[in-house]
Amino acid sequence: MRKLRGLGVTLAVVIGLSAPAVEAHAQCSATGNGASCNQAGSVTMIAGRVVRLQMTGGSTALTAPTLTDFDAGFNSTTGPTLTVSANASWTLHLRSSGPFWAATNTSPGAPARATKPAGDLRWSTASNGVFSALTNSDVNLVTGAATASSATTLYFQTLYDWALDTPGNYSLTVVLTLTAP
Repeated sequence: MRKLRGLGVTLAVVIGLSAPAVEAHAQCSATGNGASCNQAGSVTMIAGRVVRLQMTGGSTALTAPTLTDFDAGFNSTTGPTLTVSANASWTLHLRSSGPFWAATNTSPGAPARATKPAGDLRWSTASNGVFSALTNSDVNLVTGAATASSATTLYFQTLYDWALDTPGNYSLTVVLTLTAP
């Protein structure tokens, strides 16, 4: 019996030490008929920067070149519409993932041009605007203030050269990066 009594005291001490202390930071009391008690409290939160980029398509099939396009040196394609939502000022950047297009041969005896530069794809935010060559470094595509929805359409011009652009399947990865600094 003695051992059990010692264990009970030990358990009571351990339980008493491990029970959390309850502090009363605010208090309200009321008594009587129709009594009420109000106690003001507060809540806090931290809202971080939140951004979202939506694109109308994950890939864009560029317009296949014609005789007229080769003579002109380029053709045009309407790209995706990019929609930004952000709770702070933001910048949408654009770049190529590498210096050259990926090229796959499609015609025997006429290898696809493995050194077609990324700059042969030009971009603009206006169909009749100034077009810039795509580079491997981020460039500012568009910037804006906090918004629920800001849409921008991307337009492309692909450059062609009779002597250099041989038959083949060509692809290029375009990287879009949305930041809210």
